[in-house]
Amino acid sequence: MRILRISNTRVDLKRSIRVFRNASDRVAGVLVGFDVAVLLIGFAGAIVLNHWLWKLAAGALMGLSIARLFVIGHDACHQSFFTGRAMNRIVGMMVFLPSLTTYSLWEAGHNLGHHVFTNLRGRDYVWTPLGLDEFAALPPWRKRLERFYRSGFGFGAYYFIELWWKHLFFPNEAVMPGRKPVHRRDSWLVSAFAAFWIAGVFVSASLTEQSAAGLFFTAFVWPLFCWSCLMGAVIYFHHTHPQVTWYQCPDEWEANRDGISTTVHVTFRGHLGWLVNNIMSHPAHHLDARIPCYTIDQAQRALTMSGARVLEQPFSWRYVHDTVQRCKLYDYDNRRWTDFDGRVTSAVGRGPGGEVAGDGSKTSNVMAG
Repeated sequence: MRILRISNTRVDLKRSIRVFRNASDRVAGVLVGFDVAVLLIGFAGAIVLNHWLWKLAAGALMGLSIARLFVIGHDACHQSFFTGRAMNRIVGMMVFLPSLTTYSLWEAGHNLGHHVFTNLRGRDYVWTPLGLDEFAALPPWRKRLERFYRSGFGFGAYYFIELWWKHLFFPNEAVMPGRKPVHRRDSWLVSAFAAFWIAGVFVSASLTEQSAAGLFFTAFVWPLFCWSCLMGAVIYFHHTHPQVTWYQCPDEWEANRDGISTTVHVTFRGHLGWLVNNIMSHPAHHLDARIPCYTIDQAQRALTMSGARVLEQPFSWRYVHDTVQRCKLYDYDNRRWTDFDGRVTSAVGRGPGGEVAGDGSKTSNVMAG
């Protein structure tokens, strides 16, 4: 497959989708109310339903609604969900609570880290691939953990350990040397919410004469497990693909930075992306983070039709398997993915005008040759 250069600059592309920034307090309020109601329905179901399978289904519904609320908080943290800054901050902090996400820490790591330095090793810490020499130097237990993270079964563990525990819940001085009092206060707020949630579960177990341990699992542990797996997978597939390039040289990263070539637009049949509030329309979001989730899908379609080099990947289990098998480590010198033994599994990564591997995905408005 051959990729042709296009004339669109990052500024031109961003200007072309600026119209979709139109936040609506009415739409935002309805969406918040709907997702909070779904969360509460799931929680009630986990308590009152009798069969354990139905309880697990209710807990899974909670996990999905937690993810949807998180996307709302994510947009509010970008000041894109409501029209007012104060409303974005207040609602953002509230809807982050079910996912036990600390608002100010997410703002620092995501807005000021991930978005500013997307796919630049050392500055973007989200699913940053290791190099072969770095992997070889790890102790055996850490090698096994890295293999598990990238096995296709470890998405939830990666999010819980490497992102939430280390960066989003009382991070230590080594991880975040510039901690502020607001970070600690927000972490205590999340802790208080978790304690309130757990207390509600045990009170409900007592009132309904159920096993406290069983209800603790189905109404607290299981929903958060489902959420962690979903979140870990989403952010993995946002920036992990045989055609996506990572950088460790700031100059090379800056020379190739266009806002969209380091992220993937994963598409679903039947437009099922709305199930997670359109978070998979990710290239448009990285180009303009001020576009809310309820118009981002329109922005993504406009971006695709504009001639931008958007990497579109139809979702399939074959695609998931292929990506997981091929994207283990990264050769930063040659910009290509390898397996854990250092065998090359992709062609040179995508930068503007770069070659890509032919793997069933496509780049908008570009023909394969």
